[in-house]
Amino acid sequence: MTSPNNRYFILTKHPEYRGLANPGSICYIYESMYSSLTGTCLPTKLHVNFVDSRARSACELESSSIQPLSKEEAELLQALSSDVERLEWFREGDALRVARGLSVGTAVTVDEGGERLRGIVRYIGRIRDTSYSCPLTGTFFGIELQGEDKGKGNTDGIYQSKVLFSCKKDCGIFSTFSRIRPVVPSSLSPPNAEHSQTTDELVPGDRVTYFTADNCRHGMVLDVQEEHGEHVVRISTASNLSEIVSQMVKKVFLFRNLTQTVLALDPERMEVDATPVEKDSGDLSLNSVVEVTLKKGKSYGIIRWIGTLPGLKETMAGLELDEDDGVSDGTFKNERIFDCPPKKALFIKLRSCRPDSRFQSYLLVDTDANYLMCVPVETDEEHNTGKLATVPPISTEQVSQILIGRMKGIQGHYNSCYMDATLFSLFSCSSVLDAMLFKTTEPQDAPIQSTLLHDIVNPLRNKGFVEGRHIMKLRQQLQKHGYSESFTTDEKDPEEFLTVIMHHILALDPLLKLSAGGKVQDSYCYQIFLDQNHRLVLPTVQQLLEHSFHTAGLKLAEVPSCLILQMPRFGKKFKMFDKIIPSLELDITDLLSEGPQQCMLCGDLAHVECTDCFKDPIFGQTGLKIFCRTCSSKVHSHPQRLSHQPVALDIPKGYLSHSMPHTLIRDKLELFAVLCIETSHYVSFIKYGPNSQDWIFFDSMADREGERDGFNIPEVHACPEVSTYLEMSPAELANQVPRDMKGVAKRLFCDAYMYLYQSTSMCLYR
Repeated sequence: MTSPNNRYFILTKHPEYRGLANPGSICYIYESMYSSLTGTCLPTKLHVNFVDSRARSACELESSSIQPLSKEEAELLQALSSDVERLEWFREGDALRVARGLSVGTAVTVDEGGERLRGIVRYIGRIRDTSYSCPLTGTFFGIELQGEDKGKGNTDGIYQSKVLFSCKKDCGIFSTFSRIRPVVPSSLSPPNAEHSQTTDELVPGDRVTYFTADNCRHGMVLDVQEEHGEHVVRISTASNLSEIVSQMVKKVFLFRNLTQTVLALDPERMEVDATPVEKDSGDLSLNSVVEVTLKKGKSYGIIRWIGTLPGLKETMAGLELDEDDGVSDGTFKNERIFDCPPKKALFIKLRSCRPDSRFQSYLLVDTDANYLMCVPVETDEEHNTGKLATVPPISTEQVSQILIGRMKGIQGHYNSCYMDATLFSLFSCSSVLDAMLFKTTEPQDAPIQSTLLHDIVNPLRNKGFVEGRHIMKLRQQLQKHGYSESFTTDEKDPEEFLTVIMHHILALDPLLKLSAGGKVQDSYCYQIFLDQNHRLVLPTVQQLLEHSFHTAGLKLAEVPSCLILQMPRFGKKFKMFDKIIPSLELDITDLLSEGPQQCMLCGDLAHVECTDCFKDPIFGQTGLKIFCRTCSSKVHSHPQRLSHQPVALDIPKGYLSHSMPHTLIRDKLELFAVLCIETSHYVSFIKYGPNSQDWIFFDSMADREGERDGFNIPEVHACPEVSTYLEMSPAELANQVPRDMKGVAKRLFCDAYMYLYQSTSMCLYR
C-alpha cells in the first residue's frame, strides 16, 4: 500500500472506547473510500486504520476526534517515538512548517546529548521500508556535523547497511524534525530568543553592501547557506537580478556592524522599473493578477497584501510571483506579512504594478503586412450581449463553425487545466447541469454564479472562446470564500472543484442517490472501485460500474440526470487498466433499487437477483444476474450453483399480477464527455452528436505564444479517428499499441480520468 492512496489523520481526543488508541496516534483511510464517503460532507464517523501496528487494524472513530494531515506532515510526525510527543508537536504547528521547508544543504543545529551541534542537512527521507500494514515509517534528517562538532555524532551516514549519505565516522546524526533548527531562521521559524537577540545575522530580503576586488557593490540577500563549513550568502545585485554573487558572510557581517543604516531596505534600489502607472494600477486590489518589470524582464504574480511597511510612507504591495524571482516566503524583515512558497514573495510600490497584460487584448501584428493577425479578447459589446440572454449549448451543426480551431475553448493559465477541461466538458455542448447557473443562491454566492454564467458559459457557447482572465476571476472568488487557500495557484482535482462549486457554493441538489442496506446516500460523483479478485482485463465502463456496485452492494435509488464516474486509478500517475473502452450508453435498468426488471433469460418479469451468479463465466461479464422464478429454479438446480442464495427483488405491486412484456423500456444514460489526464495535465473529449465520428478534443494549453510574457493558446479539433477504435472488437483493441494509435485516440482509451453521462429525459425535470 503506497501512501499517495491514503488520507491521513491524527487522533486528538480519546476515542469512545479508550483501549483503541491514544491521542497522537496516526491513522489513515483509503483515498477511494474517503472520496466515496465525502461526496456531500464529512460523515460523523470514519472507519480508519492505525499506522501503529500495536493498535487494532481498523476502528470506527468520531470525525470530531481526528484532524487531517498531509502525507508530508504524517511522515514527519510518525518519526517521533511516542503518541504524546506527536500530539504536542502537532499542536505547536510552527515547527512542522519549518521542517517542511528544510532541504538538503540547509545549515542547521541539532540537539544531541544536551548540546546544540552545528551541521548541514545531507539526507531527508525514510530510514526503514514501508509495508502493506504500515504505510508510514517516518521522515528522518541525516545531518553531517561541522567545525568543532565533528566527531560528536554516531553514524557515518549508513543505516542498517544502507548508505543514505556519506560522511566521516561519528560525524553524522539521524534526527527527527523536533530536534532540528535552521541556523538562519526562515520566515516559517517560530520565535526564538536566541535569534531575536542576535542583530548580526542576515535574513532573505536584507539590503546589503559588500566589497569585491575592485569596488563596493549593493544587493539584496536571497539566501544564506553553509558550504564546506563556511557560511555563504547569495545576493541579487541591483544591476542584474539574475546575477548571483557569492561572498563570505563574515565580510558582510563586518561591514554591517560598521554601518547599520546601509543595510535597511532601500525602495529606490529595488530591482523594479518604478515608473509610475497610476492610471493602470488604480483598480488593483487583493488577488489582482499583475506584472512588474524587473531588470531581467517582466515578472508576473498575484497581489497578496497591500499596506505600508515600517519606515516607508508609500503604499506597498506584497506579490506572490509565478516564478522564483522573489526574496522570501511572505516575510519582511522577519515579520510575517502573508504566506507563500519560498522565494516567491516580493514587496514593491503598488504604483509599480500593472494589470497582467497576458489577460488583456492580445494584438499580434504582422510587421510585413501591417495588420492585426489575432484579437482573441472579446469586445465590451460582445461581452455585454452575453449578459442579456441565456445562450443554449452548441448544437451538433454549430460545432464546426463555433468551436473548432486555435484560440477556441477556454484559455488556460497557471495550473488551471483541471477547471478548464471540467467546465468545457459540462457546458459546451450539454445543458444537463444548467440548473446550477440559474437556481436561487445566497447573496454572497451570487457573484460566483454570475461569473460562471456571464463570463464563462455564455461566451463559450456564443463565441467558442473564454479568456483566461475570466477563469482566474472565478478562481479568485472561490479562494476568497475560504474553501482553499490555493485555488489561484495550485492544481486541483476536477471532483474537488465540482464538490466546492456544486455543493458548498451553489447548494445544488446531489446528482446521485445511492441505496445500500435500505439507506440512501447522496453524492455528486461516484468513484469506481473493484475488489482484488476481479477478472477484468480490458473493461468497458458498463462493466466497471456493474462490478463496483456489486462489490459495494449498492443500487441507484433513482435515475440520475447526470452521472459523473471517476475511473479506478491510484492517484494521477498509476492506472489500474492499460485501456478502458468507453461505453457510449450505460444501461442502468438492473442497477435501480426499484421498478420492474426483466429476466435475463426469458424476458418475463424478474423476481430474484443472484449475486453469486454475477461472476459465473457462463453468463458473460456484463449485466447483473436477474431471473424469473422459473429460470432461477432451473439455473440453481445445477450442482455448482446449489449453494447460491438468490435475493428477492423489490417489485411494484401493480406488476405482481401479470407477467412482464418483452418490450420493456430500459433506462439508459448517454456519454457526453470524458476528462483525461496525462503527466498532471487535464484535457477533454466531447461526444457532441449522434454519429460515430462526432467527437472533438479540447486542450486549454495546446500551444503557447511567447515565453515568460506570452500566453497559452487553447485549441479544439475534431477527432473522428476515435470511432475507428470504438468499432473494434476487444481482441483487436487489446492488440493496439498506444503510441501507434491514430491522432489523440490513445488519450481517450488509455488516460481516462472521469466519464460524464446524462439522461436526456430526466434532465428535463431537474
